[in-house]
Amino acid sequence: MPKARKKKTPITATEKQASSSSSNPQTTRTLIRRFHVLLKKQRQLQKDTRTASNAQELADVEREIEEMGGLAAYQRMSSIGQGTDRGGGSEKVLIKWLTTMGMSKREGKGKLSLLEVGALKPDNYASCSSWIEATPMDLRSRHPAILEQDFLRMAIDEHRERWDVISLSLVVNFVPEPKDRGRMLTLAHTFLRPSGLLFLALPLPCVENSRYLTFELLQSLMAAIGFAEIEKKWREGGKMAYWLYRRVQPDRPSSSHSDFRKKDVCRQGKRNNFAILLQ
Repeated sequence: MPKARKKKTPITATEKQASSSSSNPQTTRTLIRRFHVLLKKQRQLQKDTRTASNAQELADVEREIEEMGGLAAYQRMSSIGQGTDRGGGSEKVLIKWLTTMGMSKREGKGKLSLLEVGALKPDNYASCSSWIEATPMDLRSRHPAILEQDFLRMAIDEHRERWDVISLSLVVNFVPEPKDRGRMLTLAHTFLRPSGLLFLALPLPCVENSRYLTFELLQSLMAAIGFAEIEKKWREGGKMAYWLYRRVQPDRPSSSHSDFRKKDVCRQGKRNNFAILLQ
C-alpha cells in the first residue's frame, strides 16, 4: 500500500504566519494579492448566481476567503506591512509633505481635519495630534477608535466640504469595480473643503504596469475630477507610488467625462488589468 502523502498547508491558510510582524514579506504580499483576486472574483460572481456553475464557483471563492481568515486576515497582514520593521506606514509620506507645506504651524487656524480611509491602526497620526484631528475609518474596524464605515456609502450632504485632508492609502486598488474607484475619487473631491488635500497611495504596478492606465492618463483623470497634483513620489523598481492633490475646479464638466468611461488599451503585452473609470 503506497505511503500517504502529507498534505501541504497553503501559504494563504497559515494564520500563525500572519500573527507576527516578523513574518516573511513575500508571504505577506502573496496573501494580500490573493485576497485582491478573490474579492474581485467574488464581486463578479455575486452579480449572477443563476447558473449552477457560477453558484458553485462563488461558493468555492467564499470558502477560500474564509479559509484564509476573511477580511480580518487581510487587515492583519496589511497592518504587519505597516510595522516599523517594514519601514512604517504611508502616513509618514503625508506627514512629511504637510510639514513641508507649513501645515504644522497653524496658529489660530485650528487643527486640520483628516479622514483616514482604510485605517488599520487608530493612532497613525498620534505624533501630530497638536495640529491634526484624525478620524480613522475602515470597512471593518479593528479597534473601537476606528469608525466602521464604507466610504462609498457616506452621506454626501453630511460630509460635503467637511474635510481638510482625505487619505486614500492602498484603498482605491482594493475596490473591485473600476467605476467605483472613480466614484471614490469623485466623492473625495465632494467631501474636501475648497483647496483641501487628497493623499493617494497605490501599488506602483497599478499605474506603471497596467494595460489600461498610465501616469499621464491618471493625471488627466484627476484633473477632470478637479484635482491639481502638487507632490508625487515613486522610484523605478519600487513597490509604491504616492501623490498629493489639491482640490480645484474640474477642468471639464462631469458630462464630458466620456474619455474615462470605458477601458481603452494603453499598452500591450503581459500587464495587469487595473483601471479607474468615471461614471
